[in-house]
Amino acid sequence: MAKEVAALIKLQIKGGAANPSPPIGPALGAKGVNIMEFCKQFNARTQDKMGKVVPVVITVYGDKSFDFVLKTPPAAIQIIEHTKIKKGSSEPNRVKVGNISWDQVRAIAEDKLPDLNCFTVDSAMKMVAGTARSMGVNVKGGQAPKSKK
Repeated sequence: MAKEVAALIKLQIKGGAANPSPPIGPALGAKGVNIMEFCKQFNARTQDKMGKVVPVVITVYGDKSFDFVLKTPPAAIQIIEHTKIKKGSSEPNRVKVGNISWDQVRAIAEDKLPDLNCFTVDSAMKMVAGTARSMGVNVKGGQAPKSKK
């Protein structure tokens, strides 16, 4: 018999750095989850992603047990890593802070494809390019995905 799902909790935590302090402790404690057990399991599964932001979806069951699924790092974080900028532009339509190539956009899109709500790499590339534009990063060079008309 399947367990009854009591709650879904979505957090973004740096890999290998989960600890019971806010925001993790209060979010899990309010649902009755063993915070230290989650931190130990999360840190063990994210040892290879030290320091990178890792989104996680925690499923809490009625008996206070839990499962969690790790996602790929957000596109904005990956764009910042590829362009080596500190942060996105405060006025993305006026002030541009960096450039990214279509090859880099393709690499990010292929990495993010399982977590995006699209089926092709071309549509994933368009989503990543839109994120880059909204951060004030120009997408240049290479081959842009072809649009269907």
